[in-house]
Amino acid sequence: QVQLVESGGGLVQAGGSLRLSCAASGDTFSRCAMGWFRQTPGKEREFVPAISRSGDSTYYSDSVAGRFTISRDNSKNTVYLQMNSLKPEDTAVYYCAAKLWAATTDEPNKYDYWGQGTQVTVSS
Repeated sequence: QVQLVESGGGLVQAGGSLRLSCAASGDTFSRCAMGWFRQTPGKEREFVPAISRSGDSTYYSDSVAGRFTISRDNSKNTVYLQMNSLKPEDTAVYYCAAKLWAATTDEPNKYDYWGQGTQVTVSS
């Protein structure tokens, strides 16, 4: 069982930056591929980036590539999402997710564990 807790969300002006963190409990974090997703009311959960278990492989959705960076620190059981050049359309609840013993994927239904989400609001 993996419990995930996101933090770092908030209100920021367009063009600004935020760094989200997702802390995992337990001793299985290093065995999990990790992903970030976001969701706005009435829409499906959208893939943002994902990172492999070791951290040596990442990939991003087209909408955030070049602006967002995913990273992880397995010694701290934490995955991060650095968000730069934020746009109003980045406003959403951001969730981290863990997929045990698997490669990265952009499909939310393939993830095993989810955090409770953190709100990111970008004002214009």
